[in-house]
Amino acid sequence: MERTCGLLTLKNEPVPLKSVSVELSVRGFVADVSSTLQYENQESSPVEAVFVFPMESDSAVYRFQAQIGGVLIEAEVREKQEAQDEYDDAVSSGQQAFLLEESDESPDVFRLSVGSLPPGKSTSVSLSYVTELAVQEDGALRFYLPAVLNPRYTPAGGTSLTVSAPAIPGGSVPYSLSLSANIRSPSGIDRVQSNCPLDPLEHLTEDKTEAKVNLSPGHKFDRDVELLVYYKNAHQPTTILEAGLPSATPGLLMADTVAMLSFYPEFPVAVLSSLSSCGEFIFLMDRSGSMTCQMNEGTGGLQRIKSARDTLLLLLKSLPLGCYFNIYGFGSTFESFFPDSVVYTQDTMALAVEKVKTMEADLGGTEILEPLKEIYRKPCRDGHPRQLLLFTDGEVGNTKEVIDLVKTNALSHRCFTFGIGEGASSSLIKGMAREGSGHPQFITGMDRMQPKVMQSLRFALQPAVHDISVKWDLPPAVKVSPLSPPLKVLFQGQRALLYVQLTGQCDSEAAGSVNLQYTLTDVSIKNELKFSCKPDKDSGLTIHRLGARTLIRSLEEEERAKEWQEERKALKKKVIELSIQSGVSCSHTAFIGINKDSKEPVQGPLLRRNIPVVLRDAIENSKKACKYMSPTQKGLCGRFFTAMLNKARMCTFRPSAVAPSAPAKEAAKPEEDPMLQLISLQRASGSWDLDQKLASVLGKTEEEIASKMPGEVPNNALWATVLALLWLYGFKLDSKDEWQVLAMKAVSWIKGHKGLDVTQCVQVGNTLLGCQVEPQTLGL
Repeated sequence: MERTCGLLTLKNEPVPLKSVSVELSVRGFVADVSSTLQYENQESSPVEAVFVFPMESDSAVYRFQAQIGGVLIEAEVREKQEAQDEYDDAVSSGQQAFLLEESDESPDVFRLSVGSLPPGKSTSVSLSYVTELAVQEDGALRFYLPAVLNPRYTPAGGTSLTVSAPAIPGGSVPYSLSLSANIRSPSGIDRVQSNCPLDPLEHLTEDKTEAKVNLSPGHKFDRDVELLVYYKNAHQPTTILEAGLPSATPGLLMADTVAMLSFYPEFPVAVLSSLSSCGEFIFLMDRSGSMTCQMNEGTGGLQRIKSARDTLLLLLKSLPLGCYFNIYGFGSTFESFFPDSVVYTQDTMALAVEKVKTMEADLGGTEILEPLKEIYRKPCRDGHPRQLLLFTDGEVGNTKEVIDLVKTNALSHRCFTFGIGEGASSSLIKGMAREGSGHPQFITGMDRMQPKVMQSLRFALQPAVHDISVKWDLPPAVKVSPLSPPLKVLFQGQRALLYVQLTGQCDSEAAGSVNLQYTLTDVSIKNELKFSCKPDKDSGLTIHRLGARTLIRSLEEEERAKEWQEERKALKKKVIELSIQSGVSCSHTAFIGINKDSKEPVQGPLLRRNIPVVLRDAIENSKKACKYMSPTQKGLCGRFFTAMLNKARMCTFRPSAVAPSAPAKEAAKPEEDPMLQLISLQRASGSWDLDQKLASVLGKTEEEIASKMPGEVPNNALWATVLALLWLYGFKLDSKDEWQVLAMKAVSWIKGHKGLDVTQCVQVGNTLLGCQVEPQTLGL
């Protein structure tokens, strides 16, 4: 019998989810998102559809509703166990029920259950949430709609919701995605970019303060969707006051005014132009099998581990002389380059560079906890603040345990995190950076890892900000109650957000102010914001929901940190009450909706249908990684590999849909990036040697370069270093973010040699290399 094409489960079970539609409303740097999922039961029996899916960890889910047979069912927030019991009772009795719950393991994974969908019937399920848009290194605001849900590696004894979710490779998703975005900003909208095809941006007003854009039709939801929104003007500090609900109980959060403050600290130029010469820099690199995956879904993409190696080279060359450093690799086990952190010298740097070149994704699963414990067990060095830089694709199951460990050790270090590839856990990456007073970065699609990593290294090299305080000047009748935890860290130009609850009444014409004060390199700095005390009454409670989510997350973390059971119970009760009052779900609550208008129960045996999610090519790449593993390592990674394999087996393809495999071709060896070649030749001091390798990168012979050296230059290394800087500024200026720190090292080294005629060197060098760079451009 001829079999038709299409994706079916192993038991030929149709997938009832048909489409996903997303409406996005962006106001400044806050997004309100409404996602509608369309289900259709084409079987002869009623079904229960279960969909486990990823979501941004900072999202505040505030509405869940379903429509079936013309009846709109509005779900309510209940205590989670109570909601689960009510759902089970309803489904077992033939009622149509809907349940939306946050995973216990991580706030960036949700499960949606649609129970008792009758044969031949359709239903639409909608969920709404609000979220802040992160500021990128180039000033863009990033909206992220995750589709990829990678299996989270869970240590022995743990459970993972993601392992139970069926998965399919990208490109085979049976449901489509449509997305429309409406954007408003008083700054004016310059452009919108995406990793997915977009229709042209349409400005709706002459001053370009409002625009709309759509995802191009026919998009399969087979990859994470990223929108980058660029405004015409730089981001400015703002204070937004939002009025509460008149119908809410007085004294509760939803009844009072809530304020959102956004600061963009500007540090003195002297601080930004200088390099710290101290610090202990620990690089923690994911070497699990999934790091063999490509950075993006296109053919010929760079492997994550290869991109990580290139980035580590750049980092090693950018460290200041006299600091300490070490590199850890982790998977099911972990190992370090040195037993303890070592002083950064030419010898230790050269040894580390050689070790980096041989680093592979050969350590099995993804267990971050144990290497973190090992790092924290080692004492910090006096005068060398510890800076931890973590690189991972974020596929772990014990997210909250890892974040709590970072929080426990927050006073001993700063933690900078990098989520690599699609499917990295936003909860893990953001949570570790937040609790470790660092900065999170995500590298997806066609992103180059190096610019984002070097931005974080510049943050790590900046002196730490101390004595951060926020002081309010408001009318006497107004009381301030913080919803956000105290600010622990500030970085140049990076947004710092605070939410507060304002209780009490005042004249609508009254004005207020707030001062952000902090100390940087023994200098006291103050940023003041003035604002009107008249709240906005038409903002749709967006600020209230974000404020509630912020407070809920803080209370949940505080609950986990408590040792006494009674204290935990009291905090859990407080979290549940706040979640129900605000309508924002959390780990202890869930949305439950039941169709109580249906007079007749749904008849027939109930079939369970798990909706597949996208799994990137981690399975085949994990197989490849096994060739690097010892028998012990293969056994340790077995749980992770088996989880991925089981996920893939739950879906199968019709033979007619699969093209014959072409004969394997030997992959061409990629050409080495000349900029990376040049960087690899730099010495720890910041200088370059004049040799044939450098001459080759510059496109000259060693003899030709030596013959052009001005006579008064005291040594070849000075001449070589000037030429290397000229080449970077003359031909790689568009990559300045990547080499800026190591160029500052080179300039500092040159300035340590007196009597050099910089102007003449630059003139001769420009003629030799064919570029036009002014001496002042180099910082000389």
